[in-house]
Amino acid sequence: MRVWLMILGMGLLTVALRVSFILLLERLSLPSVVQQGLRFVPVAVLPALVVPTLVYVDGELNLSLTNGRLVSGLVAIAVSWRLRSIPLTIAVGMGCLWFWQWVH
Repeated sequence: MRVWLMILGMGLLTVALRVSFILLLERLSLPSVVQQGLRFVPVAVLPALVVPTLVYVDGELNLSLTNGRLVSGLVAIAVSWRLRSIPLTIAVGMGCLWFWQWVH
């Protein structure tokens, strides 16, 4: 019972924190410099999440062509850049990774 109360409490705390920022930002106007900077947050967060997964293998930096995740990621980037199709990018990237794992 104690665990469920803790989970419920943490969930409520998380929701309260997020709602407080939404309500606070409704009443305050941010300086234009801050608003311009916040536009770049999603563009910065996605690479910060994805790149370490591509370049680190077993906790070590591996930038060689023997790194299947890196090669698959580069292929997916090329497909995305040329064709501008999210489903095709995902399919080609995953297909490349699965083929790499099957071969090796």
